[in-house]
Amino acid sequence: MAVKHELEISIGPDGTIEFEVKGVKGADCLELTRELEEALGVVKSRTNTSEFYQQAEEQKEKIKLGND
Repeated sequence: MAVKHELEISIGPDGTIEFEVKGVKGADCLELTRELEEALGVVKSRTNTSEFYQQAEEQKEKIKLGND
């Protein structure tokens, strides 16, 4: 069975974009979001959860983008 990958995207009232990757191991989530980051703007912050550093079945990453 294939592993399910999810990308949740939220856009705030101020135009700030956040997305969270689920179901991706380790740093693979960075490659998954690379093109979106390049297309949407400058990464203001990146929060890696503890799963990012583990070989767990599900990985999460939260990213905030903004223009300032």
